[in-house]
Amino acid sequence: MTIRELLEKTEERELSPYASQSSSSAGRDHPEKENEVRTVYMRDRDRILHCKSFRRLKDKTQVFLLPQGAHYRTRLMHTLEVSQIARTVARGLRLNEDLVEAIALGHDLGHTPFGHAGERTLNLLSSVGFRHYEQSVRVVEKLEKNGEGLNLTREVRDGILNHQMNTTPATLEGRVVKLCDKIAYLHHDTDDAEQAGIFREEMIPAEIRRILGSNVKERLNTLVMDMIAQSLDQNDIRLSDDVQKAFLDLRALLFRDVYTHPKVKKEEIKVERMMKQMFAYYREHPEDMHDGYSVPSEEGEPLDRIICDYISSMTDQYCIHVYNRLFIPESWDVF
Repeated sequence: MTIRELLEKTEERELSPYASQSSSSAGRDHPEKENEVRTVYMRDRDRILHCKSFRRLKDKTQVFLLPQGAHYRTRLMHTLEVSQIARTVARGLRLNEDLVEAIALGHDLGHTPFGHAGERTLNLLSSVGFRHYEQSVRVVEKLEKNGEGLNLTREVRDGILNHQMNTTPATLEGRVVKLCDKIAYLHHDTDDAEQAGIFREEMIPAEIRRILGSNVKERLNTLVMDMIAQSLDQNDIRLSDDVQKAFLDLRALLFRDVYTHPKVKKEEIKVERMMKQMFAYYREHPEDMHDGYSVPSEEGEPLDRIICDYISSMTDQYCIHVYNRLFIPESWDVF
């Protein structure tokens, strides 16, 4: 018996009856020989961790564009915090931690530079639309490894696709990541907003603080413990009614007072203008797209889709570099 088979037997013996078993995965689009040591979800996690799109998350905006401080979250830090929180919950519920970690690490691979401002702009500009969760699946299915994709299991791809608010992942592990994604950004966006001087703890209503806690550490602990208590030995992932209401009220508060704050919106307007110019340029000059993307007639893809692939793959700094190269005159020595 291989190490992988021993691990699968351990899962069958110790995980919740509602957990996803590695040995029962719906599989990959392209069947592969099994690894002797790693389960299918361990292999998916490792493929995501080592792919180029994951590395680029270190220089992509979470909320605050191009922050000067060393401790603001990037998209990579958000991803790692989601993974840590989701693994804690999964362990408490006896779910498959490897599947949870793979979904968490992959859920934002398709995010644009400059966060949701970039996403909204591409969605408005492109005739085929743009949503980061769909792009994340496109990254792992088609764009990574020079067009080969990562050939991930269906459970991981389902969790990545359905981590947004309005859909339900097929596995409990995917549902854990979906809720922990929201918990993570409420936790760290509050922290970052306080550091930026645009939010204060006292702005949170007393009733929310009474239920969830009086600081970010207490609120994170409350939400994690409540999710475990409410979901233990259940075929569902949920919060208790009062915690759920306080959680949604806090989320609404952040949307009102942080994500739409004038300091944040001022920089987002610049992003929108920059991306509009770049998008229009590449419609006229598709041959100028680099990094492995060619003219769409050779790819069999709509031009707008190719442009979205190209721009969304950029980091914040590389996007600025490309914009400057395209539209800002360079000095030159006439002598």
